[in-house]
Amino acid sequence: MCRTSAGWARDLEVGVRARSLVFDLFGDYLRYRGGQVKLRGLVALLDCFGVPEPTVRVAAARLRKEGWFSAERDGRETVYSLTDTAVRMLDEGRDRIFQRTAGPWDGQWHMVIYQVPETERALREQLRRRLAWLGFGPLSASVWVSPHDRAGQVGAEFAGRPPVRLDTFRSRSEGNSADRDIAARAWDLDALNRDYLDLLERYSPRLAGYRAGAVDGRAALVERMGLIYDYRHFPFRDPDLPPELLPAGWAGRKAHDVFLEAHGLLRAPAERIVDQLIG
Repeated sequence: MCRTSAGWARDLEVGVRARSLVFDLFGDYLRYRGGQVKLRGLVALLDCFGVPEPTVRVAAARLRKEGWFSAERDGRETVYSLTDTAVRMLDEGRDRIFQRTAGPWDGQWHMVIYQVPETERALREQLRRRLAWLGFGPLSASVWVSPHDRAGQVGAEFAGRPPVRLDTFRSRSEGNSADRDIAARAWDLDALNRDYLDLLERYSPRLAGYRAGAVDGRAALVERMGLIYDYRHFPFRDPDLPPELLPAGWAGRKAHDVFLEAHGLLRAPAERIVDQLIG
């Protein structure tokens, strides 16, 4: 039996944690091993995190019902495979987590103004979450801005939703002072920076052990998945602003570098135990 995580995993209800772990395991490991796994292999992997077999079965079945997985029989085994929709979602998520915008900012703000009827609250929340994921921040409830040219992507994704009315603009402010004010109003950069500092405080001291190979395969899998869980929420909150819009003492770039190094150092031992457990 694999070791269970002592910290972060206990913070989530078991069923929700199982779903999250399944996606993370596919995103970081299984998609690069054919994009499929036998149910018994999935059960063995989630056992490392204290998730019991019945919960794994329920989570996998629900993900299949929602269209993220397909399932087929291989003798007495059930094999779960990623659907095309799931692959696209994982690709986009990986880009947002691992990539950072490079090059100078052209000074243009990209603005999305939307109208969604009160009767379509779920759709409105979906739109807001999508805007946040793409790096937009709210200047007001229905006016969102970003320094990145992604308004067209928002328009394309919601073009087939008649209740959603979108208007998009490009504009410049009066100068750098105004730009920094816009950024401070659209995002809570101080709170975000505090969370980045907290991440650095937790993971920076661990790098020496990772570099020395002090974490074995099973512990490395749990540690690496905990790292991904701790970091993957940042893209929803961090718009990846250009340097001229960031406050002094910004820790986001350093936190990203520490995440990448830790993720890379834990890769080999974690992959070895994954290969062992899925057979």
